[in-house]
Amino acid sequence: MKLSFLLGAAIGYVLGARAGRERYEAIVKFARQVVGSQTVQSSAGVLQAQVDELRHRAAGAVSSKLRPTQADSTTTMTAAGPVMTDGYLAEG
Repeated sequence: MKLSFLLGAAIGYVLGARAGRERYEAIVKFARQVVGSQTVQSSAGVLQAQVDELRHRAAGAVSSKLRPTQADSTTTMTAAGPVMTDGYLAEG
């Protein structure tokens, strides 16, 4: 959200500097109307909810991959010590 704000501000500044103060004020007024519109606000809210859900799912997927469950592997005792059958050495 901050990056898009900074990018918009930079573009507005450049366009305003080139077009003069009146044009800059018109651009800023239009941008504020767009950002403040109910459609944009609701769309931003939906997008934020989707990003949060995706982030939550990704964190869960990564977490489940990093911590194998009992069903994912079994430990077998050997002469060298405990060894997990999925190829990872069990720490003891």
